[in-house]
Amino acid sequence: MKNFNPKPWFMPQAVLVIGTYDADGTPNAMNAAWSGQWDNDKIMISMGSHQTTVNLNTNPDFTIAFATTETLVAADYVGVVSGKKVKDKVAKTGWNVEKGEQVNAPVFTDFPMTMECRIERKIDESETGYYIVAKILNIRVKEEYLAEDGKPDLEKMHLLTFDPVHLGYLEIGKRVGNAFKDGTQLK
Repeated sequence: MKNFNPKPWFMPQAVLVIGTYDADGTPNAMNAAWSGQWDNDKIMISMGSHQTTVNLNTNPDFTIAFATTETLVAADYVGVVSGKKVKDKVAKTGWNVEKGEQVNAPVFTDFPMTMECRIERKIDESETGYYIVAKILNIRVKEEYLAEDGKPDLEKMHLLTFDPVHLGYLEIGKRVGNAFKDGTQLK
């Protein structure tokens, strides 16, 4: 085995688009990957110093859309262009926007699945950002991305994962096993 110095190579990493409103009500979006599930109904995200961070300091509501192969170019764009420098960068993406049902934040309806969230707490707040723990208030999934059981079908969504080693995006593939079941073969 080859050894490497510590790097941010935790994998896989969801490619998220965080939606907030600027102070004047303009929808804003940023691409983020350093996140995870905090509890059954909470998520956490490592935030840097972005326009989104400024927006969250004013309004704790936001949305999380999960980037797909189809939304890749625009999702990457909102990650490489700063909302501090480009006003209304969401307009350039061509995304359709509507107000969240349970939060005061934009929903980008071009994505198959969106979580409506509200910050519950900030951790290690500093000039360079903070970590947020947020409660999931609502999950919206387009009908065409539901499985026969009525729940989200991740295989249909063509979700992306961020490759932090080679700085790329990979499409999440097919189902290969059954959680909490396949391991019982070794009992």
